[in-house]
Amino acid sequence: MSDSLLALDMPEQPAAAQPYRVLARKYRPQTFSQLIGQDAMVTTLGNAIKRGRLAHAFLLTGVRGVGKTSTARLIAKALNCIGPDGQGGPTIDPCGVCEPCRAIAEGRHIDVIEIDAASNNGVDSVREMTEAVRYAAVSARFKIYIIDEVHMMSTPAFNALLKTLEEPPAHVKFLLATTEVHKVPVTVLSRCQRFDLRRIPADLLAGHFAHVVEAEGVEAEPEALQLIARAAEGSARDGLSILDQAIAHGGLEGEGVRADAVRQMLGLSDRGAIRGLFDLLLKADAAGALRALRGQYDLGVDPAAVLRTLLETVHAVTIVKVGGDRGPGQSAEERAAFDAWSALSFPMLHRLWQLLLKGHEEVSRAALPIEACEMALLRIVHASLLPDPGTLAKQLAAGQVPAMAPASAPSAPAAAEVAVDPVPETMEQVANLLSKHGRHSLEAQFRNCARMIRLEPQLIELSGSRPLPADFARDLENALKGITGSHWRVLIGEGAGAPTLREQETAKADSEREQVLQSPLVQAALQAFPDATLDHWQRSDGSIAR
Repeated sequence: MSDSLLALDMPEQPAAAQPYRVLARKYRPQTFSQLIGQDAMVTTLGNAIKRGRLAHAFLLTGVRGVGKTSTARLIAKALNCIGPDGQGGPTIDPCGVCEPCRAIAEGRHIDVIEIDAASNNGVDSVREMTEAVRYAAVSARFKIYIIDEVHMMSTPAFNALLKTLEEPPAHVKFLLATTEVHKVPVTVLSRCQRFDLRRIPADLLAGHFAHVVEAEGVEAEPEALQLIARAAEGSARDGLSILDQAIAHGGLEGEGVRADAVRQMLGLSDRGAIRGLFDLLLKADAAGALRALRGQYDLGVDPAAVLRTLLETVHAVTIVKVGGDRGPGQSAEERAAFDAWSALSFPMLHRLWQLLLKGHEEVSRAALPIEACEMALLRIVHASLLPDPGTLAKQLAAGQVPAMAPASAPSAPAAAEVAVDPVPETMEQVANLLSKHGRHSLEAQFRNCARMIRLEPQLIELSGSRPLPADFARDLENALKGITGSHWRVLIGEGAGAPTLREQETAKADSEREQVLQSPLVQAALQAFPDATLDHWQRSDGSIAR
């Protein structure tokens, strides 16, 4: 049987499967028009290329995933592109089809050298590079060095690079990329043209992800893409990695990328549930708030994520109140809720922000996160039952007993647990308040040095038995404001004033001692024992005086 007949009988071999490329690599920008969110930098580079005003070194800085390395490669293509006909020059729109463009895109161009400074951060590596800089490019217009994570280089390595970086040969360009520009020596920064790549706005990221899922043939809910864009925090690479995971999470049944699945995957709380929880906090419904929190926790939501979303809610309500931009992606339900909550006062919103921020900090480092989160929410609920500081100050000034707000009141939570101590009317009451609230150093200064000239509601005028500290009046004002909730004025006058509390105590003790010494019993004892002294005695209240 002939070979041709045997070949016909053999089964057809399947084509070799192409390895999967993650979305972050597959959709890396290949032209400046595909680089999203960096229009100002692209405009500057385009003008520099058109006018032939090209710097010899560029520094690209920004957070992870905004396109620093991709931009460096695009600049390398723009400078070395020769056009489809091989006659082109540097351009902001590289053709992508000539040999230099294709070789740079594939990472195989001999004259475009990428160096990872994290693993080549020693002075020897830099010396090898500076030696090679002297030689002309093999085939390209410019020899280009892309140094990634340049802040990882050692100090000797930076010093070895300085002279070459300042005066490189005409055929060499340096492109430096870093996420931590503050670690780059100023001597290096001064030799580079710097571009700060911005975080990519969430709406641009969501639009970019929509094009990606369309190209991939995957259905995706707009809300899901908005969630991914917010979770990416301005990083296209992070967002594409999350999108990759979300597509895989959808399974083989073609479910696509759904918002509820993305929330579950990222451990995010449902925004509708958070709005319900926020409303329960405003109504001071402790039991309902704890049930709502546990419901989110049972679904796998991190307690810190719940507080973070509550913080986002307070911020969004405040922005609506000042008439700011609501941001993209808000549902009709969110808009209605935020419009209603924008009736809350600014002090209420700011106090609620501080309580949530404090709770988030505690939960983030707590050994028992869910319990810490419950305590943080209860603190907000109970604070909401207290009157606001302004009302409280008026009640105290009028001598009224502060009334607790009803649980069903529509007011927002108070910002902190406001003290309800009465306004002090004597020097002793002032000192006792300072001691009660832990201001012991200030209390000691007040007892030992302060002589009272005048004491009225929210006003104290003092003189000193000795020079008072320069900030004593300010510290006493702040302490009394924090304790009583009222604004106080503390003045340092010129009058003599009443004796200090310590002087009064000493005078009282001396008087008591003299009375004891003059008693018949003690006089008889001293006559019987002439060398005896009075060391201590018992007061009528049972305390011991010395």
